[in-house]
Amino acid sequence: MRVDAVAENLLAWYDKHRRRLPWRAEPGAPPADPYRVWLSEIMLQQTTVAAVKPYFERFTTRWPTVADLAAADDAEVMTAWAGLGYYARARNLIACARAVVSDHGGRFPDAEAALRTLPGVGDYSAAAVAAIAFGHRAVVVDANVERVVSRLFAFSEPLPQARPALRTLVDRVTPDDRAGDFAQAMMDLGSGICSARALQCLICPLSAGCAAREAGTPEAWPVKTAKRAKPQRRGTAYWIERDGRVWLIRRPAKGLLGGMRALPSGPWQDEDPGLADAPAAADWRDAGTVAHVFTHFALDLRVMTARLAHAGDDGEWWPIDRIEEAGLPTLFARAAARAIATRDSTGKDDG
Repeated sequence: MRVDAVAENLLAWYDKHRRRLPWRAEPGAPPADPYRVWLSEIMLQQTTVAAVKPYFERFTTRWPTVADLAAADDAEVMTAWAGLGYYARARNLIACARAVVSDHGGRFPDAEAALRTLPGVGDYSAAAVAAIAFGHRAVVVDANVERVVSRLFAFSEPLPQARPALRTLVDRVTPDDRAGDFAQAMMDLGSGICSARALQCLICPLSAGCAAREAGTPEAWPVKTAKRAKPQRRGTAYWIERDGRVWLIRRPAKGLLGGMRALPSGPWQDEDPGLADAPAAADWRDAGTVAHVFTHFALDLRVMTARLAHAGDDGEWWPIDRIEEAGLPTLFARAAARAIATRDSTGKDDG
C-alpha cells in the first residue's frame, strides 16, 4: 500500500465507523475543547475507554473548565480519581490545570513544545492535544498506534527499543491535513479491529497492504522483549473500627497512592513484617490477604482487623456503611472489602 493511501483509506473508514466519545467533537463540528481532550488523554493512559467514561463525565460535570479544576481542593480531586490508578497522574492533573491558569491565562498552549512544559504532559499527550484539539500536524503514538504500524510494516525490532523507529514510521503515514482525525482513527483501529487479540483483518481498511497479514501471522506483531519477573513485596494493612466506623488515614502526598485515603499500613518490604508495624496493641484478627500488582513490583497485603476506642491523631473515623464514598484506591478498597466480609460485628471495642 502506498504511504499516502494509508491515511486516505483509514480516514474514509473513520468517517463511517468512528466511535462517539464524550471528549470528541462530532463530524463537521469545531475542534474539541482542549481541556476535554487533555483530560481524556491523561485519564486514558494505562486503562480503557469503558473505564474512563464515567470518570470523565463526573470530572467534567464537577469541574467543567480547567479553571474550575485548578481551583479544586486537592483531596477532592484525588478522591474523585480513586479507582483509575497511577495516582501520580492525578497529582500532575491538578498541577497542570494550575499551570495553565497561572502561566497561560487559562488557555492551553497549542504548540507541542509548549504543551510539553506542562506538568504530566509528555510527548504523547502533547502531540495528541496539538493534533486533536488544535488541528496541528503531530505524530501521535500510543500502544494502539504502535501495534497497527508494527503490523502494517511487519516491523520486527522488539519493543520498547523499537519505539523511536516506529515513531518514524508513524510520521511517514501521518497526513498534513486531518492529523487529529488520523490519530483518533489509528486508536479506534487498534482498539477495535487491529487489537492485541481477536484480530478482524477481513474488515480492516488497511488489510490490503498489511505486511503482517501477508506473512500469515499478524498476531506475532508487535515483537516485545520478554518481561522480567516483578519483585514480590509484603505488607500489612490494619482495619480499626469502633461504633460502626473505620479509621482512615491520608497517605503522604509523595509516593505510591500519595494523598489518598487508606487504611493504616506499614512499609512494603521483601519479608512479611508480621505485626511489627501495628498502630496499637490489640486482639488483631487475620482477615486474609489481597494481591495487587504495581508498575514495578507485586504486593501481598495482609489485612488485620481489631476494635479500638482510639486509633491515633492523624486520621478520621469513616462510616463503614459509606466506605465506597471514601475514595479508597483499588488496593485499599479490596482490603476494606476483605475486612468487612470477615469482621465480627458483635464484638466490643478492645480499648
